[in-house]
Amino acid sequence: MKKTIRFGVSLDHHLLEGFDHLIKDRKYVNRSEAIRDLIRNQLVEEEWKFGEKVVGTITIVYDHDVRELGETLAHLQHQYHKAVKSTLHVHLDERNCMEVLVVVGKGPVVKTIADRLIGTRGVKHGKLTMTTTGQGLS
Repeated sequence: MKKTIRFGVSLDHHLLEGFDHLIKDRKYVNRSEAIRDLIRNQLVEEEWKFGEKVVGTITIVYDHDVRELGETLAHLQHQYHKAVKSTLHVHLDERNCMEVLVVVGKGPVVKTIADRLIGTRGVKHGKLTMTTTGQGLS
């Protein structure tokens, strides 16, 4: 059974006012839930750093007319086929495409995949978003 522990926190009133605005903007029910999310976020970031299994998405936008870019991106995805679980390809206009890859693996490996894809010539923008598998978090 999970046990809830209550504790007090002392803050500068300006910091608390800013936090309360954040809570209101993000539609949190109360301060406790917002603090829980902040703590979870930090714990998830630690998972990334220390090689724990993470899940995430890599989103890239690129010009499909760049010579051999499609082949290069496909080759990289095949090189990491154990981590790349799914890919969504979207035609944004007559030249630009977006791909969203769902990836699962150790944090440093997922980061390497993202860096290689995002750093490929012809990729205009890319972003890695990693999260946890949820194991160990409550």
